[in-house]
Amino acid sequence: METNREKGNIGESLAADYLQDKGYVILHRNWRRGHWELDLIAEKEGLLHFIEVKTRTGRIFGFPEERVNKDKIRTLMRAASAYLETYPERKRFQIDILSINLHQKKKPEFLLIEDIYDF
Repeated sequence: METNREKGNIGESLAADYLQDKGYVILHRNWRRGHWELDLIAEKEGLLHFIEVKTRTGRIFGFPEERVNKDKIRTLMRAASAYLETYPERKRFQIDILSINLHQKKKPEFLLIEDIYDF
């Protein structure tokens, strides 16, 4: 059985591949500054995307995207601000969630929820 960290790493790799197939350019994986972290930072058509990846192997505890609550969104906003302080030339951005459900005998299911907080 995989640990949560292993499952998260698998999910982030699947997420990067999924997003690249959709035309995103991955700029950073697990970007950190201080205690702020962003799972994936990507760009598509001149828009910067801060992407929180949530991965689950079952639905007993609900859908992966349900783990992103108001506190998590606030944390993502602060991490995004830290990134923008580091790269001030960036102007247009949004925060997205990529939910991944892993299954034993079929392909993973992806749900991309874009622009969860309208800036």
